[in-house]
Amino acid sequence: MITVLSGGTGTPKLLQGIKELVDNDELNIIVNTLENEYFSGVYVSADIDTVLYTMADMINEEFWYGVRDDTFITHERLNEIGTPELLRIGDIDRATKIQKTLLLENHPLDEVVKIQARNMGIKANIMPMSNENSDIKIVTDIGELEFHDFLIKHQSEPEVLDVVFSEVAPAPGIIEVIKNSKAVIIGPSNPITSILPILSLDGVREALKETHVVAVSPIIGNDSVSGPASKFMKALGIPVSSVGVASLYKDFLNNFVIDDKDSDLKEEIENFIDEVTVTNTIMKNLDDKKKLSELILNNI
Repeated sequence: MITVLSGGTGTPKLLQGIKELVDNDELNIIVNTLENEYFSGVYVSADIDTVLYTMADMINEEFWYGVRDDTFITHERLNEIGTPELLRIGDIDRATKIQKTLLLENHPLDEVVKIQARNMGIKANIMPMSNENSDIKIVTDIGELEFHDFLIKHQSEPEVLDVVFSEVAPAPGIIEVIKNSKAVIIGPSNPITSILPILSLDGVREALKETHVVAVSPIIGNDSVSGPASKFMKALGIPVSSVGVASLYKDFLNNFVIDDKDSDLKEEIENFIDEVTVTNTIMKNLDDKKKLSELILNNI
């Protein structure tokens, strides 16, 4: 049994490779829920939905959000009648979110995700990190912003001074799944707002020490491959480099995978991580994703 810790962009790319190489019945995916919130009357769990759509081969790979070839009739009509949405939600995607909202009236989030995954024909066990809603604030030079306001309304442009989020309880089974896994793979998601929230769950770091953990760096050089991870790391005083990412995971990490362009950092990281693997981590196509996944799987 293998477990993957995932956010909503970098790791789903890796999951496309992993799911082609392993028995999906033996694959667990623990997904960040830090950014979950209600928008336009529906419950939006962006990272969970991205993982669901990825595993169901429905994901919009242009944005790594929403459904491929979706329409936006409702979104456009809302704009026309004077009720613009902060999030651009597609019609098929909205149906998923409406169902999730209705199911949440009688089920906790982990059960809702299982229902939706089953309906999509997904064999992997997709688990939200928590059934509780988190609270996250991005402290910037223009004031304290909600996460999606920073990301979408302000296009991640303000200078980030701090990232503050509340701790929540792990969803049922999270700790047991980690402990019982042959290995845990931490994908190349934002280390601050996607992975750190999972690591902050009570018992997770201790559980990771009991298994083999491999992580893929989302940083190449001094910038993130995608998204505002570098801004968040800088705000928290963490070096924006693969060295900085490794330092966040050093108390449980066995193998750290970095990009070829960071090969000069290998020796430095090996001062506190047992094994460092240097390879191409840029996943432009399915072949890249499968090659990286195979390398990881062959080393666990």
